Amino acid sequence: MKPTAHYVRCLKTLALAFVFSGAHAQTAPAPGAAVYGKYCAACHDQADARIPTRAALTQMSPARILRTLDFGLMMSIASPIKRDDREAVAQFLGTGADDTTPPASAFCKSADRKIMSASARESWSGWSPDSANTRYQRANGAGLKAADIGRLELKWAFGFAGDVTAFGAPTIANGTMFVGSAGSTVQALDAKSGCLYWTYQASGPVRSAMAVFTDGAKTSLVFSDQNGSVHAIDARTGAGVWKVRVEPHEATRLTGAAAVHDGIAFIPAASWEETRSLDAEYPCCTFRGSITAVRVRDGSVLWKTYLVDAPTRTGATRAGTPTFGPSGAGVWSKPTIDAGRGLLYITTGDNYSHPATATSDAVVALDIETGLIVWTRQTTPKDVYNSACPTKAANCPEDSGPDYDFGSSALLLKTPAGKDILIAGQKSGVVYGLDPNANGEILWQTRVGKGGTNGGVQWGMASDGRNVYASVSDVVRQPGVVGGPAPIGGANLDPTQGGGLSALRSEDGVRVWFAPGAPCDPPRPGCSPAQPGAVTVIDGAVFSGSMDGHLRAFSTADGKLLWDVDTVKRYTTVNGTAANGGSLDGAGPVVVDGVVYVNSGYPRFGGMAGNVLLAFGLPARSAEITSGSCPEAGSRQFPSRVCPALQAHGARGTR
Repeated sequence: MKPTAHYVRCLKTLALAFVFSGAHAQTAPAPGAAVYGKYCAACHDQADARIPTRAALTQMSPARILRTLDFGLMMSIASPIKRDDREAVAQFLGTGADDTTPPASAFCKSADRKIMSASARESWSGWSPDSANTRYQRANGAGLKAADIGRLELKWAFGFAGDVTAFGAPTIANGTMFVGSAGSTVQALDAKSGCLYWTYQASGPVRSAMAVFTDGAKTSLVFSDQNGSVHAIDARTGAGVWKVRVEPHEATRLTGAAAVHDGIAFIPAASWEETRSLDAEYPCCTFRGSITAVRVRDGSVLWKTYLVDAPTRTGATRAGTPTFGPSGAGVWSKPTIDAGRGLLYITTGDNYSHPATATSDAVVALDIETGLIVWTRQTTPKDVYNSACPTKAANCPEDSGPDYDFGSSALLLKTPAGKDILIAGQKSGVVYGLDPNANGEILWQTRVGKGGTNGGVQWGMASDGRNVYASVSDVVRQPGVVGGPAPIGGANLDPTQGGGLSALRSEDGVRVWFAPGAPCDPPRPGCSPAQPGAVTVIDGAVFSGSMDGHLRAFSTADGKLLWDVDTVKRYTTVNGTAANGGSLDGAGPVVVDGVVYVNSGYPRFGGMAGNVLLAFGLPARSAEITSGSCPEAGSRQFPSRVCPALQAHGARGTR
């Protein structure tokens, strides 16, 4: 539905309020009433069919209001607001009870409780099945042949209640799936049926994949949330084991999965501070990207390495606000473990303020025991950028850079010739091959896209050793659109621009094939062929999602399209939650034991909202479904061959 003129005016009013009159970074949080009056009253104290009134907001729970501000319909507007102020206004407004408790029918029946079943050992732990971050699932783990991909069909759908984005990266261990949500809930699901075992409430949205660590008879999940906390919970029960905050900065944002080695979890840290710069009164900038080594057993910190020096005052903006630096060099993605060399590889983002550092936009090797930096390979020097730069607002640094972060993990692999190589893809649209034996010397570099702020390689590549598979975002806005967050619905995207998947020979970076992005046909709001999400490879096929909501599989031999499914639709879910699909971004598909799992819904950067996790598998063998339990299976009415009655109760019967 097209926004009303009043709704658009409110968005503009709020955006101006955030840019020109945000809370001072060095003062105590404003009381909730003052925050509401400053940022919310202009819209919510007036009657409009598209905007909830203040009375309606008070019927919500504080938790739901906070989720809406963190990663709901208001996230593009609320991101510049400090976390303390968001919490204050949520507590001021909300009086209702939380509404995300799953119904009893969503939980597995006692007879079906096989959490962490020893009979199913195929897994996908964390960001990748391996510590080298190749996102390559071998044949025994995938349980799926390229020749059969065209027969994949929907097995079940799980809805994230109250959310408009689905970005939690699934982890699967011994038949159980663990996945976080924008609503801060972590779920343990039966991987075959989607029924719930337990839920755990984190202290912020959970985007990061969960690392599984077993110590004797105890199995723990280690993960982080978007508000800066790192959690360890019992994988069998969902009970909390410990929680620590590894970064004191208010704007800390943890998106990358932890890498676990020898009982130590390595936690990457990035931040929201780039968006804080939209406030002309915010002293930009003081966040320092870092890696923290935490003992899984008890959460104690062993070492911590910052990527930039402690910031000091450097001057003032033209508005008179103090400036600080150096800052930035956040780590958005999971570290890569090189046990043979005793190294940990990380990739870093840009600097937010001057002075520029040699550790931004770089691949960095650290000693895994001490955290000391062994070598740094920077690919884009002097990339100093923040969110004030698209409109050249007060906090944009002079001589600002192009915003060419490394947002995805480095891949460590062995070429067919037996040579170790480190692969890194950048938002610049360039993929690099580095020599881990020569301090990261660049062996080759290949351009796969134009690159840009929302372009190039965003969240992750994949490799089967022979080739490296890199999808490209290159989101392009339509003419006349100037900077700033896109409204929900994203009609300001050019539906013909962006996308593409390249296969590069791992040994020298030579392009083997290229599959162009598919233009939206017909165009629809939020639709784009951009492919920012992580890709996944199995023997013979590579999977890539798109902002247009399609998940596609391509032949690794020649890039030929093997399968294409449009996820943008409404779904009947196993947990009874209303859910629909949208754009695919962030965490890519996970393939385990014959099933392809993928999240659908990502409204940031102009994409389409959605809140569903989908599981695609091969058609059921008729012998496994009795006529008495599901007589309609395989019929024209139920072509997915899933018994609706069984599916609604989380039962099996789909394979």
